[in-house]
Amino acid sequence: MPVTSEHNGAGDRRTRVVDFIVEHLALRGTRHLFGVDGANIEDVYDAAHARPDITAVVAKHEFSAAAMADAYSRARGAIGIVIATSGGGALNTIPGLGESLASRVPVLALVGQPPTTTDGRGSFQDTSGQGGALDADVLFSAVSVFCRRVLTPADIVTALPQALDAAAARGGPAVLLLPKDIQQALVDAPAGAVIGQPVRRIGDIGPLVELIRNTDGPVTIIAGDQVARDDARTELETLRAVLGARIAAVPDAKDVVTEATPLGVAGVMGHPAVGIALAESGLCLLVGTRLPLMAREPALDSVPIASIGSAVPYVRSAHVDSDDLRASLRLLAAALAGLTSPTPIADKATPGELTPPVRAGEGVRYRAAMLALDTLLPPDTDIVVDAGNIGAAAIHWLPARRDGRFLVALGMGGMGYSFGAGIGMAFARGRRTVVIAGDGSFFMHGMDIHTAVHYRLPITFVLFDNHAHAMCVTREQLFYGDRYSYNRFGPSRLGAGLAAMFPALPSLDVTDIGELAVAVRAALDVDGPSVVAVECSADEIPPFTAFLANTREH
Repeated sequence: MPVTSEHNGAGDRRTRVVDFIVEHLALRGTRHLFGVDGANIEDVYDAAHARPDITAVVAKHEFSAAAMADAYSRARGAIGIVIATSGGGALNTIPGLGESLASRVPVLALVGQPPTTTDGRGSFQDTSGQGGALDADVLFSAVSVFCRRVLTPADIVTALPQALDAAAARGGPAVLLLPKDIQQALVDAPAGAVIGQPVRRIGDIGPLVELIRNTDGPVTIIAGDQVARDDARTELETLRAVLGARIAAVPDAKDVVTEATPLGVAGVMGHPAVGIALAESGLCLLVGTRLPLMAREPALDSVPIASIGSAVPYVRSAHVDSDDLRASLRLLAAALAGLTSPTPIADKATPGELTPPVRAGEGVRYRAAMLALDTLLPPDTDIVVDAGNIGAAAIHWLPARRDGRFLVALGMGGMGYSFGAGIGMAFARGRRTVVIAGDGSFFMHGMDIHTAVHYRLPITFVLFDNHAHAMCVTREQLFYGDRYSYNRFGPSRLGAGLAAMFPALPSLDVTDIGELAVAVRAALDVDGPSVVAVECSADEIPPFTAFLANTREH
């Protein structure tokens, strides 16, 4: 058995670096670690085993583990932790950390390294940057807001709190590179360490108040995912009511709007009412979003834009910094109380729909499937959606549940994110999670369904099987004359295949819309994970404005 700690005369404890790390994380409220075990990270798993308040989850792939930590952070409001061994394990976390960086999600990556005594000497999986080896510090610095290679045991006492504070304050991943010998070494751990909280900026709202008071016309609000991270839904609705504003959400914030009849979703997969409202507005107020390209509306080119949130938007705007939207929106609503808009607000518009071409033939239509799911999913269901044609369909046609979360990763849009993310969501919130993904995403990272089986998590995976990377097929058809296809797969039966692989997993195939309701209802009643695989067509055009404009041109 390794020596975990010993006391010195000053009251401090000498403890292994890994035990200090796990204890510090537990004191900060961490309850789960997500990773894949291996020689150069096994000591962290050993330290976690000694703590009954920490569950160390083993994923099937480090990208999925990073997605678990990302979704855990988004869902729980606590920093998600991903752990990985050296070499390929470390490199596999890069796309997941890239998503967290682009979407400003605070996570901490603990990445094992070979012992420092072997640096630059041709050791297995050397990433020290010495002797021609890959430099992990340079690599991970590109996908993080903080990166440090821990070179002495004593460094961890300051490096770990700094990494956590940087992730929380700046929004994004922090990375600690941990050589094997440093992990196992003893360190003087301060007794009774105080866990502080980083200072949260709240900018001066005065100029924004003045701008809104002087606005000639209605205000339209576009809300982002920071509203969810800061738990500011109530404050957002109060502000909307004070302004008499119409409100929409960006695709990855469908669950932040509590108003009964919002405009819908902004952007290329969104609803026509948003653009109409913006065209009639005197001001667009962005709340907690940088408004990336996928969330923009052409009407914004002719509307003044203001913003409040933790980062300056990509579009030109009058911006107020705020790391605490609950406090800032409360101040803003109070300062604007009694405001009377000089222009009457039009009656609330219905979101409307985009109208893709009608698709005939076999398979379940995307719209019909989403409308059926809308009638079946309980109000507290959490929904995680993957990239691609089916992601666009869910964003457009499937509303967020009243008491549930709706998560989609558009920072990098990495396919397969939803499988790990659904697991992280289920661990964070302990309720039924529904993952909606295509077969292309499944073939990339769907084997983490086994992780859900292993931990008996309440996740229903709804897999839309169109035997293709369907968004790429659509692009081949619309932009390259449908002369060829590199992106169609052979036929598959995902439901039957998974049932054979995992006998304890209820898994069904659905080939027409009449079967879907029965299958989904049964899957939701399972005590643990379940799968419904839905046969659909790669030739169906999704509700995605870039594609629809091209179909009209033809």
